Amino acid sequence: MNESNPETEGGTADATPAPTGHFEILKIYAKDIYFETPNSPAMFRVEWKPNINLNLNSAAQRTAPGEYEVVLSVTVTVTIEERTAFLAEVQSAGIFAITGLTDDELAPVLGSLCPGILYPYAREMVSDLTSRGGFPQCILSPVNFDALYRQQQAAEAQEGQADSAVTQPHAGDPA
Repeated sequence: MNESNPETEGGTADATPAPTGHFEILKIYAKDIYFETPNSPAMFRVEWKPNINLNLNSAAQRTAPGEYEVVLSVTVTVTIEERTAFLAEVQSAGIFAITGLTDDELAPVLGSLCPGILYPYAREMVSDLTSRGGFPQCILSPVNFDALYRQQQAAEAQEGQADSAVTQPHAGDPA
């Protein structure tokens, strides 16, 4: 079967230009690690039925032209019968070279792609810390950073609409 290619046969191709950006991982490292077992050794004698609370946060900053540091903070608090078994806090960071993107293209890269790259490293650190702390491995589930980024953007947009509704003068109000 002979398929025609509009770009090579004089036809018109989709007018959407191909992205011209550059993305490179320069460095991944552990920025901060904290582990606490405030109720040990008593926690080693209880039945292991943990409640796990996971908090994620990411921040990005430009460190040089075309270079960004992204820090993914992961906090895991494990409790049993309302007593803290352990608290693990990990900051996995990366330095990324990113050029050729508009601000609209850069935001999801820094807010979703980079944290998604860092998360497996943070998961490994949490797992290692918990087992070294004498507890069963804490294996964190995968996270969809694209969905989290979209939720954050929607929440910020909704908050912005609420703020603008409060600050907009209403018809009949003195200006």
